[in-house]
Amino acid sequence: MNMKRAFYIGRFQPFHLGHHSVITSIAKEVDELIIGIGSAQTSHEVNNPFTAGERVMMIRHALEDIDVHFYALPIDDIQQNPIWVSYVTSRTPPFDTVYANNPLVIELFEETGVMVKQPPMYHRNEYSGTEIRRRMLEGEEWKHLVPNAVADVIEEINGVRRLRRVAGTD
Repeated sequence: MNMKRAFYIGRFQPFHLGHHSVITSIAKEVDELIIGIGSAQTSHEVNNPFTAGERVMMIRHALEDIDVHFYALPIDDIQQNPIWVSYVTSRTPPFDTVYANNPLVIELFEETGVMVKQPPMYHRNEYSGTEIRRRMLEGEEWKHLVPNAVADVIEEINGVRRLRRVAGTD
Protein backbone atom coordinates (compact mmCIF):
# COMPACT_ATOMS: atom_id res chain seq x y z
CA MET A 1 0.00 0.00 0.00
CA ASN A 2 1.57 3.28 -1.12
CA MET A 3 -0.39 6.02 0.57
CA LYS A 4 0.56 9.64 0.91
CA ARG A 5 0.31 10.37 4.61
CA ALA A 6 1.10 13.75 6.16
CA PHE A 7 1.49 15.26 9.62
CA TYR A 8 0.06 18.59 10.79
CA ILE A 9 0.45 19.84 14.37
CA GLY A 10 -1.21 22.58 16.37
CA ARG A 11 -2.40 23.29 19.88
CA PHE A 12 -6.01 23.77 18.74
CA GLN A 13 -6.92 25.90 21.78
CA PRO A 14 -9.60 25.86 20.38
CA PHE A 15 -9.87 24.29 16.93
CA HIS A 16 -11.11 27.12 14.67
CA LEU A 17 -12.10 27.88 11.09
CA GLY A 18 -8.50 28.72 10.18
CA HIS A 19 -7.45 25.20 11.19
CA HIS A 20 -10.41 23.78 9.29
CA SER A 21 -9.40 25.68 6.16
CA VAL A 22 -5.77 24.53 6.35
CA ILE A 23 -6.78 20.90 6.90
CA THR A 24 -9.27 21.05 4.03
CA SER A 25 -6.46 22.32 1.81
CA ILE A 26 -4.04 19.61 2.96
CA ALA A 27 -6.73 16.93 2.47
CA LYS A 28 -6.69 17.61 -1.28
CA GLU A 29 -3.04 16.52 -1.45
CA VAL A 30 -2.91 13.43 0.81
CA ASP A 31 -4.62 10.10 1.41
CA GLU A 32 -4.35 10.28 5.20
CA LEU A 33 -3.59 13.04 7.68
CA ILE A 34 -2.14 12.75 11.15
CA ILE A 35 -3.24 15.71 13.25
CA GLY A 36 -0.89 16.18 16.19
CA ILE A 37 -2.53 17.82 19.18
CA GLY A 38 0.44 19.70 20.61
CA SER A 39 1.00 20.59 24.26
CA ALA A 40 -1.29 17.68 25.06
CA GLN A 41 -0.22 17.60 28.70
CA THR A 42 -1.48 21.12 29.41
CA SER A 43 -5.01 22.25 30.19
CA HIS A 44 -6.91 24.50 32.57
CA GLU A 45 -4.60 27.44 31.77
CA VAL A 46 -5.43 30.75 30.09
CA ASN A 47 -3.40 29.87 26.97
CA ASN A 48 -4.34 26.17 27.11
CA PRO A 49 -7.82 25.86 28.61
CA PHE A 50 -8.91 22.63 26.93
CA THR A 51 -7.69 19.08 27.61
CA ALA A 52 -6.23 16.89 24.89
CA GLY A 53 -9.36 14.74 25.01
CA GLU A 54 -11.59 17.78 24.54
CA ARG A 55 -9.50 18.89 21.58
CA VAL A 56 -9.79 15.38 20.08
CA MET A 57 -13.58 15.78 20.37
CA MET A 58 -13.48 19.23 18.73
CA ILE A 59 -11.41 17.93 15.80
CA ARG A 60 -13.38 14.70 15.32
CA HIS A 61 -16.74 16.49 15.26
CA ALA A 62 -15.52 19.45 13.19
CA LEU A 63 -14.03 17.20 10.51
CA GLU A 64 -16.89 14.73 10.11
CA ASP A 65 -17.47 16.02 6.56
CA ILE A 66 -13.84 16.12 5.41
CA ASP A 67 -12.82 13.86 2.54
CA VAL A 68 -9.67 12.33 4.03
CA HIS A 69 -8.99 9.71 6.66
CA PHE A 70 -7.38 11.35 9.69
CA TYR A 71 -5.94 10.50 13.08
CA ALA A 72 -6.04 13.07 15.89
CA LEU A 73 -3.26 12.13 18.32
CA PRO A 74 -2.10 13.92 21.47
CA ILE A 75 1.58 14.94 21.46
CA ASP A 76 3.10 16.08 24.76
CA ASP A 77 5.76 18.79 24.94
CA ILE A 78 9.07 17.24 25.93
CA GLN A 79 11.26 20.39 26.08
CA GLN A 80 14.07 18.62 24.21
CA ASN A 81 14.11 20.03 20.69
CA PRO A 82 16.98 17.86 19.34
CA ILE A 83 14.97 14.66 19.91
CA TRP A 84 11.44 16.04 19.39
CA VAL A 85 11.05 14.70 15.83
CA SER A 86 11.97 11.16 16.89
CA TYR A 87 9.56 11.53 19.82
CA VAL A 88 6.76 12.54 17.42
CA THR A 89 7.50 9.77 14.93
CA SER A 90 7.52 7.18 17.71
CA ARG A 91 3.94 8.14 18.58
CA THR A 92 2.40 8.43 15.11
CA PRO A 93 1.86 6.31 12.03
CA PRO A 94 4.64 6.85 9.46
CA PHE A 95 4.33 9.97 7.30
CA ASP A 96 6.29 11.44 4.41
CA THR A 97 5.37 15.12 4.59
CA VAL A 98 4.88 17.68 7.35
CA TYR A 99 2.65 20.70 6.90
CA ALA A 100 3.71 23.52 9.21
CA ASN A 101 4.14 27.26 9.48
CA ASN A 102 5.82 27.27 12.88
CA PRO A 103 9.52 28.12 12.32
CA LEU A 104 10.77 25.71 15.01
CA VAL A 105 8.68 22.80 13.71
CA ILE A 106 9.90 23.51 10.17
CA GLU A 107 13.54 23.64 11.28
CA LEU A 108 13.37 20.47 13.38
CA PHE A 109 11.75 18.36 10.65
CA GLU A 110 13.96 19.76 7.87
CA GLU A 111 17.06 18.97 9.95
CA THR A 112 16.00 15.31 9.94
CA GLY A 113 15.36 15.29 6.19
CA VAL A 114 11.55 15.24 6.29
CA MET A 115 9.84 17.23 3.54
CA VAL A 116 8.00 20.25 4.95
CA LYS A 117 5.32 22.21 3.13
CA GLN A 118 3.90 25.49 4.39
CA PRO A 119 0.12 25.56 3.95
CA PRO A 120 -1.57 28.88 3.25
CA MET A 121 -2.80 30.59 6.42
CA TYR A 122 -6.48 31.50 6.42
CA HIS A 123 -7.22 34.99 7.80
CA ARG A 124 -4.64 34.49 10.57
CA ASN A 125 -5.46 37.74 12.39
CA GLU A 126 -9.11 36.81 12.78
CA TYR A 127 -8.85 33.03 13.14
CA SER A 128 -6.49 32.75 16.06
CA GLY A 129 -6.86 30.80 19.27
CA THR A 130 -5.46 33.82 21.14
CA GLU A 131 -8.16 36.07 19.68
CA ILE A 132 -10.93 33.54 20.33
CA ARG A 133 -9.86 33.07 23.96
CA ARG A 134 -9.68 36.87 24.38
CA ARG A 135 -13.24 37.18 23.08
CA MET A 136 -14.41 34.44 25.43
CA LEU A 137 -12.82 36.23 28.38
CA GLU A 138 -14.27 39.61 27.39
CA GLY A 139 -17.75 38.26 26.74
CA GLU A 140 -17.54 39.11 23.04
CA GLU A 141 -18.95 37.00 20.20
CA TRP A 142 -16.58 34.14 19.26
CA LYS A 143 -18.74 31.28 17.96
CA HIS A 144 -18.58 32.50 14.35
CA LEU A 145 -14.82 31.86 14.42
CA VAL A 146 -15.11 28.12 15.09
CA PRO A 147 -17.02 25.30 13.41
CA ASN A 148 -20.48 24.80 14.93
CA ALA A 149 -19.41 21.40 16.25
CA VAL A 150 -16.55 23.04 18.20
CA ALA A 151 -18.90 25.61 19.75
CA ASP A 152 -21.10 22.69 20.81
CA VAL A 153 -18.17 20.90 22.46
CA ILE A 154 -17.10 24.07 24.27
CA GLU A 155 -20.66 24.56 25.54
CA GLU A 156 -20.91 20.88 26.58
CA ILE A 157 -17.76 21.14 28.72
CA ASN A 158 -18.59 24.64 29.99
CA GLY A 159 -15.31 25.80 28.48
CA VAL A 160 -15.94 29.55 28.64
CA ARG A 161 -16.66 29.35 32.36
CA ARG A 162 -13.49 27.30 32.85
CA LEU A 163 -11.40 29.82 30.90
CA ARG A 164 -12.81 32.70 32.94
CA ARG A 165 -12.14 30.88 36.20
CA VAL A 166 -8.55 30.00 35.37
CA ALA A 167 -8.01 33.58 34.23
CA GLY A 168 -9.41 34.84 37.51
CA THR A 169 -12.13 36.89 35.82
CA ASP A 170 -15.23 34.90 36.71
